[in-house]
Amino acid sequence: MSVWEHYEHDADIGVRGFGASAAEAFEQAALALTAVITDIDAVQAKESVTIECSAPDLELLFCEWLNALVYEMATSSMLFSRYRVIISGVRLAGTAWGERIDAARHRAAVEVKGATYTTLRVARHEDGWVAQTVVDV
Repeated sequence: MSVWEHYEHDADIGVRGFGASAAEAFEQAALALTAVITDIDAVQAKESVTIECSAPDLELLFCEWLNALVYEMATSSMLFSRYRVIISGVRLAGTAWGERIDAARHRAAVEVKGATYTTLRVARHEDGWVAQTVVDV
């Protein structure tokens, strides 16, 4: 059930994750975020970064999660290829595994500036959950 995808939106790109739980959908959407930037298969899960955030509701929590990842990528010069999320109410404890950017292996397609509220949605979907939004590139 856990999968991710991109969807077109004007000049930006939508990221969407599906999972058996909201946490799994957040993890899959984070993979979609990385895939906007580079080939996920080229990123090795060597180092971990812990991310904690909170928000008034699940949709805003999803944006906080993605924006925290964008911040970590920018300030740590890292890319991530594996994610683990635990959601408790409107608090998120996550771990992202990845490595420092290697320009020879990680050919960046675009730079993600941040998650937006455009098409923002976190909801039950079929037998699981979907988490989606547009990221500004």
